[in-house]
Amino acid sequence: MPIDTKAIGKRYEPTVYAVGREKIKEYARAVGETNPIHLDVDAARRAGHADVVAPPMFAVVYGSPSVGPALFDPEVGINFAMLVHGGQEFEWGPLVVAGDEITTEATVKDISASDGRGFYVFESISTNQRGEQVCRGVWTNIVRGV
Repeated sequence: MPIDTKAIGKRYEPTVYAVGREKIKEYARAVGETNPIHLDVDAARRAGHADVVAPPMFAVVYGSPSVGPALFDPEVGINFAMLVHGGQEFEWGPLVVAGDEITTEATVKDISASDGRGFYVFESISTNQRGEQVCRGVWTNIVRGV
């Protein structure tokens, strides 16, 4: 069954995530982060930050809600029974700190097929309340048996 590429370029409604101090600390503890700038407000401020700093992979917390609608879009046509995670790539900009408001917009970057597999690539662009791009994510999903 050939895959449909008509959704390439489609953009989705932006999501907004208010970054909370306790969410950063919870995430940092969950992933075993020990750097005090992620866990202690005073340590973060001594290091020159306004508040605790989100670890880099916290980008998944504020970025993935924007990609969800794209994954489940019937126009994209992903067969979840045959889906495997293909990979993620991130490019970070200015640090994200507690109190930031991050807006993320997702786009279907590519849909292609090769060797009986479908490749579904999404891009997320996350900006803070100052309009600075804090993260660009590339989310790749592979569907077997295409």
